[in-house]
Amino acid sequence: MHPHLHTKDNIGCEEVMTALEDCHARGFLWKSMGMCNDAKYQVTLCLRAERLKRTAANREAARIKREKVKKVWAEIDENS
Repeated sequence: MHPHLHTKDNIGCEEVMTALEDCHARGFLWKSMGMCNDAKYQVTLCLRAERLKRTAANREAARIKREKVKKVWAEIDENS
């Protein structure tokens, strides 16, 4: 399973998502015979890469925020 495809976080995967939707639009037999597996795999890889980018950015933002909080507490401890 994958998250909702068309969101602001997945703009970089628009092309592969469209290819998967086109494949699914060909009909049930096309999907059930495994003809869309490669397109789905490409979507999965792309979504994973996008998620890893977001994770790295969130981790960096958290590190900066944590350092800022440490600095503020250090100043409070100095002044008390």
